[in-house]
Amino acid sequence: MKNPFFKNVGPFKIDILLKKVSIINHENFKKDKIFDVKDLSSATKKDLTFFHSSNYSSLASSTKASYCLTLNNLSHHLPKSCKKIIVDNVLLNIANITKEFYPNSITDDFDNSVKEISQTTFKKKCKYGKNVLIGKNVKIGKNCSIGHNTIIEKNVNIGSNCSIGSNVIIRNTIIKDNVCILDGCVIGKKGFGFFPNKKKNFRYPHIGIVIINNNSEIGCGSTIDRGSLSNTVIGKNVFLDNQIHVAHNNKIGNNCIIAGQVGIAGSSSLGDNVMIGGQAGISGHLKIGNNVHIGGGSGVIKNIKDNSKVMGYPAKNLRDFIKENR
Repeated sequence: MKNPFFKNVGPFKIDILLKKVSIINHENFKKDKIFDVKDLSSATKKDLTFFHSSNYSSLASSTKASYCLTLNNLSHHLPKSCKKIIVDNVLLNIANITKEFYPNSITDDFDNSVKEISQTTFKKKCKYGKNVLIGKNVKIGKNCSIGHNTIIEKNVNIGSNCSIGSNVIIRNTIIKDNVCILDGCVIGKKGFGFFPNKKKNFRYPHIGIVIINNNSEIGCGSTIDRGSLSNTVIGKNVFLDNQIHVAHNNKIGNNCIIAGQVGIAGSSSLGDNVMIGGQAGISGHLKIGNNVHIGGGSGVIKNIKDNSKVMGYPAKNLRDFIKENR
């Protein structure tokens, strides 16, 4: 999916790009132009990607990218068509490269393009409360309502028959039809991606967006971060309770129900029909299968297969948990 909101200032010749970010060009790459930086699965022959963990070896083996930043001990997983750029710190270097392509993706300052909704064309299309602000590049469908003190910042598409509550902030987000966003939500801000440093932490650019599909509801006080390189996606008919955090790059399938105070760390995926009890935590880079039930207060630190019921910390088969805690 082409990035709809962040401006790409490429292409760059590969040798110039590597020089800009202080990567030694051991292979003397010169001629090729790189048009974008993408993840392993979405990259094309015009793009550069990255491969930093053996967890993604299957994706690496089938990537269509022309170039890939990787570690020496992982490079053998990549196809011959993909030229390897060996570095010591893959994530830090890909962050620097992403900044070159998308220089405006680091900061999340408030949107000073906003106007009172009464000064925009939306005043005749929406039902709205007091002190509603709308930014540039915003689209809103038919029969929508927006509550008091809500800010729809730049780069937001809202479908038809949507209800946006009061004290909500939305940016860099596509919301499909029949979606309810309840009071106090923050959607589309940058995620918690950075590299710790004793003097100054280095922020990772977040050029992805949030996509919320049809007939979903986001509970009060919930936060959904936009993706870093890929998008954060909420499936169809998903109901999130209050005070839920969905971190960057997460993919939540259709018909999921998630109770209050659940936290899902970055780059995890949930299948369809997943149910999660309150105050559970899902670690990052995990795959939760279809029809999975996770008990309240559980800590999930491993992948979960389809049709499983788990509980506890670390989360385990529900029957085993009950036997151990009688």
